[in-house]
Amino acid sequence: MTRAFLPEPVPHDLLTAVVDAGRRAPSAGNSQGFAFVVLEGPEQTARYWDTTLPGRDSFGFPGLLDAPALVIVLAHPQAYVDRYAEPDKASTGLGEGAEQWPVPYWTVDASFAAMLIQLAAIDAGLGVLFFGPFDHEASVLRALGVPDDHQAIGTIALGWPDATRDTRAGTSASRPRRATDDVIHWGGW
Repeated sequence: MTRAFLPEPVPHDLLTAVVDAGRRAPSAGNSQGFAFVVLEGPEQTARYWDTTLPGRDSFGFPGLLDAPALVIVLAHPQAYVDRYAEPDKASTGLGEGAEQWPVPYWTVDASFAAMLIQLAAIDAGLGVLFFGPFDHEASVLRALGVPDDHQAIGTIALGWPDATRDTRAGTSASRPRRATDDVIHWGGW
């Protein structure tokens, strides 16, 4: 994860290709209930930071604020409910409402889309950082004109990594990875 970016813009065609990779994510019932708001350049990204970090003078990762692009990954639960109300899926009962879904596939599918965007960016030589809007979700979505029936899954900062600036890892990076045998259970648990 990149926490310091060069302020140089990402060419628009490259940014389009990277974000478009998210459109190819798996989607339950081919509902495609995800969307992306792309903020490109310092004027647009400042709108995000002004909403989420108005007092950013003491922000621990100032190089993150130089990311030339931010992608807000959105999920649209109603798209899944509507799709599963159609005749070929109606027998599932999932078209009766979002509360009928034991797993919110709008979140799952939008998360897959976010991962595909990040992998495409890394393949293109860009740095990425995925982070959540947390308690700023409503104000960010309102500031960006996102319809009320969409949820923010997270934000992806994209750009050229700046290895000369503060590159310290977040505090979670010191946690060891779980051992393979603790994660993979062959043939059963």
